Amino acid sequence: MKRTLLDLYGTWILFFHYAKWPIVIGLPILYFDLGYKHNSVMDILWVYSLYLVLESLYKRYILKQKCTSKGCTTEKK
Repeated sequence: MKRTLLDLYGTWILFFHYAKWPIVIGLPILYFDLGYKHNSVMDILWVYSLYLVLESLYKRYILKQKCTSKGCTTEKK
């Protein structure tokens, strides 16, 4: 059971790593420009993707955190 949960967690991380920007930018375009009806599941995914985008921007530019294949480090002043 624990292995299954870890696999699902990893799948969500990979999915949102690649899909957060298209969801954040594309969903408002679909709603407002193309006239799609609102979907509550997609709205929840959009809010979560927006949270991930803001979190990554905060870590990158405010904390100045640099991530490489060896791990993540924060620059010290």
